[in-house]
Amino acid sequence: MNSRTRRTALAAALALAVVTGPAVPAFADAPATATTSASALDTAALWQSIADLPADDATAAVVRVGGRDGTWRGVSGVHDIATGRKAIADGRFRAGSVTKVFTASVVLQLVAEHRVALDRPVQDYLPNLFPADWPSITVAELLNHTSGIQPAKVPGDTFAEWYANRFDSYTPQALVASAVAKPLEFTPGTAQHYLNINYTVLGLLIEKITGTSYEHQVQRRILTPLHLRDTYFPGDDPRILGPHNLGYQTTDSGLVDVTDWNVTEGWAAGNIISSAADLERFTTALFNGRVVPRSQFQHMLQVPDGIDGAAYTMGMSRIVLPDGTVAYGKSGERWGYSTLIGATLDADGRIDRTLVFSVNSTDAKSETGNPRTLPIVLAALEG
Repeated sequence: MNSRTRRTALAAALALAVVTGPAVPAFADAPATATTSASALDTAALWQSIADLPADDATAAVVRVGGRDGTWRGVSGVHDIATGRKAIADGRFRAGSVTKVFTASVVLQLVAEHRVALDRPVQDYLPNLFPADWPSITVAELLNHTSGIQPAKVPGDTFAEWYANRFDSYTPQALVASAVAKPLEFTPGTAQHYLNINYTVLGLLIEKITGTSYEHQVQRRILTPLHLRDTYFPGDDPRILGPHNLGYQTTDSGLVDVTDWNVTEGWAAGNIISSAADLERFTTALFNGRVVPRSQFQHMLQVPDGIDGAAYTMGMSRIVLPDGTVAYGKSGERWGYSTLIGATLDADGRIDRTLVFSVNSTDAKSETGNPRTLPIVLAALEG
């Protein structure tokens, strides 16, 4: 695979978007700002990756890089396009599928507590959830997206339709019911297809095992111990509470404000709201073994054996960068917001570098990845 093809594949694997559309107005009074504590990082490349915002592909970006080579903090773009005020570095945003890392962490904590077994059928814990004639689907197969369950049905096929229904609410039970009404896509454990429905079922599993809500378990086990005060689940509230940069989507008629959106269809797969500082704290704690015990955390670094093209682990992804660096992490996308958390490790499994970013992308739901995000990853984690 040549360098250009590899970079395109990496962008797609990060699941962070691109489409063309009307240009975003530039604001001379909204420059990028950055701070750094070490020269080992490629600060010039990091700066270049965000310095020209707002632009066609994004209106703002917040980036935090950490690890043994020091730290770099950058913010660029605008809070909103109407006023052109500078983007805020400590704002909250929709972290999308980064939620899955929190969900997988809780499940693996339950595994460490011997309350859940990875190789045990989900049907043992949640009887009658799946059709009676389905084969066994293990907890591990949900975690690494090899279950074969097809996606839930959410009304709409175009942005216009989704936007018109943006305040609709969905229950996890209804989402699962719509998914299991369809036959399995493949025999469980034989292929990998990344889908939210796997983590919707895991949210129900957490509730069944603990007897309390999924949100309560994430709060009690992760958010409170790590003091993640900007991280919360909005439920069916379409707003982002607290300070935040606005999100936009490019359409044929211009940019549309998509900040307010009911994302209950994401639930345990993609409903969390957070900040860059909170996600950096979480990422560091996770890779340092302070969220999931080391023996269970190894599952978050391993792709399933015997499946061609597998890239997803339990809760995260394993990505090989063009220079051979292996990175682990998770991207997340919601209308107006693209997020990533990730890290590289040394030979002893200790953190080398960490990366967290939120890009206010204007091109959600494309197939090739937002062109803004891959340069950030390469600048932060290569070398």
